[in-house]
Amino acid sequence: MIPAAVGVVRRAWDRISIYLPVIVMAIAALGTWRLVRITPAPGAPEQQRELRHEPDYFMRDFSVKTFDAAGKLQSEIIGKVARHYPDTDTLEIDDARMRSFDTEGRLTRASAKRALSNADASEVQLFGDAVVIREPVTGPQGEIEPRMEFKSEFLHTFVRTEKVTSHLPVVLTRGHDRFTGDQMEYDNLDRVMNLTGRVRGSLAPAGATRPPALPG
Repeated sequence: MIPAAVGVVRRAWDRISIYLPVIVMAIAALGTWRLVRITPAPGAPEQQRELRHEPDYFMRDFSVKTFDAAGKLQSEIIGKVARHYPDTDTLEIDDARMRSFDTEGRLTRASAKRALSNADASEVQLFGDAVVIREPVTGPQGEIEPRMEFKSEFLHTFVRTEKVTSHLPVVLTRGHDRFTGDQMEYDNLDRVMNLTGRVRGSLAPAGATRPPALPG
């Protein structure tokens, strides 16, 4: 670990923590899948049957978009296959890709090999090559807010409590700075980031064109 790494990581997180809510915003876009649930379902049999963990409907090669009152795109979810499981009231999406725009038009993208959402999309899990990216934007004072990227094999988001966790290694990149940890817990309401295990951090010098290699 680089010298004074704990202090470096702590200072760095002070700089980037204000951007982490975009993760919650991006994953919250999954809530639009509930639109398909308003489609009338076939009449249920009078005799109640025991539910098995089997999908009751599918969507293939689908795209679901939401728009604001002015007709501007707010979010879009694209997937290869989606399966709804009535016993757990969850939606599973293969090859999930999401993009969303906040009120200032800032774009956030997310993708994973598989996404699993609960009924109201308040809790979403991303599995396999999970990535969340916020593209660079210009801040209110004209400052450039650099590109943010989160990578892991698993990301677990809690929309209502604004928490993001992972029990697997995570790589965090902001501009040309990079940090890694074996596990991550982030609480946006309390603005607390906790990286545990083998934590490393590297801050790139001014003018760097790529993130520095993390120390061995």
